Amino acid sequence: MPNSYVYTAAGGPEVEAFADLPRPTPGEGELLVAVRAAGVNPADWKLRGGFRIPGMSTTYPMVFGLEVAGTVVEVGPGVDGFAVGDDVFGNPSTGGYAEFTLLPAAAAARRPAALSFTDAAALPVAGGTAYDGLAQLALPPGATLLVTGVGGGVGVAVAQLARHGGLRVLGTASEAKREFVGSLGVVHVAYGPGTVERLRAAAPDGVDAVYDLVGGAALEEAAELLADRSKLITAADRVAAAKLGGAGVERDRSGRVYTELARLAVDGVLDPRVSATYPLSQAGAALRAVEDGHAQGKIVIEVAP
Repeated sequence: MPNSYVYTAAGGPEVEAFADLPRPTPGEGELLVAVRAAGVNPADWKLRGGFRIPGMSTTYPMVFGLEVAGTVVEVGPGVDGFAVGDDVFGNPSTGGYAEFTLLPAAAAARRPAALSFTDAAALPVAGGTAYDGLAQLALPPGATLLVTGVGGGVGVAVAQLARHGGLRVLGTASEAKREFVGSLGVVHVAYGPGTVERLRAAAPDGVDAVYDLVGGAALEEAAELLADRSKLITAADRVAAAKLGGAGVERDRSGRVYTELARLAVDGVLDPRVSATYPLSQAGAALRAVEDGHAQGKIVIEVAP
């Protein structure tokens, strides 16, 4: 059976394929990890479409997946603090939809025994983006935060961490996600015609900050509620946010942050809300579930039992 799910060029689902790739060799500061689980994110299909993270390789085929959990099977030179047999999670450098991947030690954390591989694999992107963005906003307890697209993986993490920090949270999402959003302790505001009016009704005094996860018109509408545009951040479109006076989320992607996220998960503060899992053989279906925009919470590929 092929050991990886890849994209062979920039494009749509037609460029996706299974591949049997050589097992990678860890270099300086890297861990070779046998993958147990890999998180699925909107960035996966955006990268397939041609979007690139600065410094990212463009050599095809490229393995999907920006977050994994698994077990260290080999340690590269210059690595301290990790050993063969350690269970870890973090951001891989060679893709997560695979049986083996390389994980920079600086972007890895140990998986606590009380945290499943599936939940650990759902933390680095959504949980990390949420954590970093809230640290960037630095809101005091009692402040009101609006989250656009609160029903997805990042939004779920933002909502939980914000509520834990004493914030009042409003969130936009489809009407179908009303009950789910309410279960997060978030005031649900439905998308569609009249969204701005509904937001103003829910927050007549405006909001103290906006955490945007959608971009486009949703970002522009949310900005209207802010008196201080420096409190507008986005994980969707930093160019548009800058034009509105805001900024993109500045990511940390360090083992320090991931260790803290694991602690919050074990303590019951942060539940990644994994709504569905798929085997690696159904990686395409897992990606479609996220790309179609209807997933609630996180989707995870379970690579190995």
